[in-house]
Amino acid sequence: MSEFNEFDQQGSVPNKDTGSIISHAFEMYKGVFLYGVVAMVIYIIGGFIIQTVSGFNSASMMEEMRDAGGDYSNFSYWNAPGFSLYLSLSGLLGILLAPLYVGLIYIVNKYNTKSQIDFADLFIGYKQNFVNILIYSILSGIISSVAMMLCFFPVIFVYPLLLLGYPILLFENASATEALGKSFNIAKENYGTFLGTTVLGALISIAGVILCGIGVILTAPFMMVVMYSAYCAFLGKPRQIAFKN
Repeated sequence: MSEFNEFDQQGSVPNKDTGSIISHAFEMYKGVFLYGVVAMVIYIIGGFIIQTVSGFNSASMMEEMRDAGGDYSNFSYWNAPGFSLYLSLSGLLGILLAPLYVGLIYIVNKYNTKSQIDFADLFIGYKQNFVNILIYSILSGIISSVAMMLCFFPVIFVYPLLLLGYPILLFENASATEALGKSFNIAKENYGTFLGTTVLGALISIAGVILCGIGVILTAPFMMVVMYSAYCAFLGKPRQIAFKN
């Protein structure tokens, strides 16, 4: 069982602008990036297991795409062996690992408040509001998928509305629909800042792919830290979670 302590005196809070939020996220990430790497390694191992189980070979598919020489008229992802099963299992993996990303947000808050960090903190999402985290992951995934079916750009415009969901679930013990509604309302009123923060955060998160493929392990978790910094900017530094025996 968990409860929230009074606001800690230690810790920084960014201003309500994109530059301040991203700068704050950078400072936080420098102190917790190893935990982000662990989360990414777990995700990659899960992805490897899924490829093995489904029989889908992403490397082979990429090679076929390169050999196509830019002509993809006869190429179909859905006809690739095991792709449908791989896609389904990957979606399930993403949902099941959502609490892990919430755990990273929790660790960032402990770092910000100068609290002792334990490795087990990375898994707090599996015992703190677990069901609602899963439901929110499903709902946000559906919303993002619908946006992607329309076009790539709507995803960019929709995702800022979801930016605060996970921190709200963790620090306010909210339901999935409450987190979705609160995140939407706050982002809607400050949309320019949230859009800029999301775009910059996403660019930094994928920088590892652009600069050095495997470097994404180091950069991808940055987006979760951006969520925390945005939460601090608009809702204040969260109360630390304390567990009762």
